[in-house]
Amino acid sequence: MKLWSGMLSGDLDKFAEEFNSSIKIDQRLVFDDIKGSIAHVKMLRKTAILEKNEADHIIKGLEVIKQKLLDGSLKVDLTSEDVHTFVESALIDEIGELGKKMHTARSRNDQVTTDLKLNLRDESKEILKLLKKYINVLCKKAKENKDTIMPGYTHLQAAQPVTFAHHLMAYSMMGLRDLERLEDYKKRLNFSPLGACALAGTTYPIDREFTVKELGFDSLMQNSMDAVSDRDYILELQSVLSIIGIHLSRLSEELIIWSSQPYHFVKIDDKFSTGSSIMPQKKNPDMAELIRSKSARLIGNMNQSFVMMKGLPLAYSKDMQEDKESIFDSVDAIKMALEVMAGQIETLTVNKEKMLKACKDGFLNATDVADYLVNKGLSFRDAHHISARLVKYGIENNKGLDEIELGIYKNESELFQEDIYDEIDIIKCVNERKSLGGPAKSEVERQIKFVQEKIR
Repeated sequence: MKLWSGMLSGDLDKFAEEFNSSIKIDQRLVFDDIKGSIAHVKMLRKTAILEKNEADHIIKGLEVIKQKLLDGSLKVDLTSEDVHTFVESALIDEIGELGKKMHTARSRNDQVTTDLKLNLRDESKEILKLLKKYINVLCKKAKENKDTIMPGYTHLQAAQPVTFAHHLMAYSMMGLRDLERLEDYKKRLNFSPLGACALAGTTYPIDREFTVKELGFDSLMQNSMDAVSDRDYILELQSVLSIIGIHLSRLSEELIIWSSQPYHFVKIDDKFSTGSSIMPQKKNPDMAELIRSKSARLIGNMNQSFVMMKGLPLAYSKDMQEDKESIFDSVDAIKMALEVMAGQIETLTVNKEKMLKACKDGFLNATDVADYLVNKGLSFRDAHHISARLVKYGIENNKGLDEIELGIYKNESELFQEDIYDEIDIIKCVNERKSLGGPAKSEVERQIKFVQEKIR
């Protein structure tokens, strides 16, 4: 018998029953459902809505069910309509008719959102741990590459020299903001809807503050209609996870580019690569590509959640049954992506010589030529044009700026002296950029310390 079948006669159409069922998705909430149910029954005992011996017997039955699920002697019945139905049916099987009293002063409407909040609270903690691990790996790899000079890009064109450490620390800073967003999200997540019942509370003398404390919530939701119909906490988490996914996707794209034949800046470890079934020489960055594609999935899941909610009147509608599959998928995807990305970065081999050569070949010290003239008193605009003409000369004559004769420099401006070659040395160009946030070794060391202190 269905929990809702009181005034209805006959069975659901078999396709309608399958369509209506959510057990394949929400079975994931089974331990959260038991936890919430135990807290609820303790509250019924405290308020004398249930007699002490009744409540104690129900709680013991729920604890037995939990243990049986843990040791595998009981499996979730996938023919149940949902996880709440399964737990109640299992309880009735365990302790008899008394199990039917568990649902007193509660609806599946407040029950399901309580379960989901408990679940996402725990999942958020796990994602925070994985984020910190990933950021730690970025910092560790950055420490190893404070002297590794590489091209910095704009428009995917070589622009100015930086270090590989500086580049990685950019992703560490993104990771810090991801951490802050997730921490801030938990402040709004941790409000209890339990006790709102279907939408209008109850006439029973319940104690909502008791279950707040019992379940570790910070406070309770103040309006019963809002409590059962709120899914902001899903929309917000979907958004946060999508942003994390975008950051991982951008790094994945760079790993894919850097490991390709024209670049050879890095080598992705074989543990995170695959080969080709037809081309023996191929080594493919499949894990990075999959992380890149997962970001699209995260954004799609976020959009599904937003569109699902946008037209729903208060309070609960069955549409909200569709809130779980997408958020569970996003949670699983981001956890796996963070683990895999951390592994890729930790085992990454860096081709320092190739990166440095790319800097020299790309005229990345052209801005420093202009800065040299500015320091001699020329306006930056005129200095910029002179530097551009020297770059053009270098391209036409297959020479780097450090290989162009002093006479050619002096043809452009008498301000050039022999010291120009020292000023445009690639390593010096990097280490003179000591402004806060810059790529100089001392500044990158400060950034690493800043991030590591934040994630302790």
